Amino acid sequence: MGLIAVEGLQFYSHHGYYKEEQVLGGKYTVDIYMQVNIEEAAATDDLSKTINYEEIYQLTKNEMELRAKLIEHVCKRILDKIKLKYPNLDHVRVRVSKHNPPLKGSVERVYVELEQ
Repeated sequence: MGLIAVEGLQFYSHHGYYKEEQVLGGKYTVDIYMQVNIEEAAATDDLSKTINYEEIYQLTKNEMELRAKLIEHVCKRILDKIKLKYPNLDHVRVRVSKHNPPLKGSVERVYVELEQ
């Protein structure tokens, strides 16, 4: 069993409940953690036996480009797409962080994290 992490994927997206957020957009970070058997890939040096980071980035990018009101929804879409692409995963955890949320105070970020 191994852990493959793809951390700090940066996006400028237009998610948000308020119209201003949907128009102006904002900075988001996505972190993904996948538990999977990587023994064969480690032994054979064969990319097809493991998780392709480029594919993870691309499917995350595609989901981040689709507007949503809630980051909960975006996070679930990313998780579902990863599970669909890699059904052999034992466990997946996805975190979507929204930087500088429009709150009445100084808040660096908020995030939603889902796992399956």
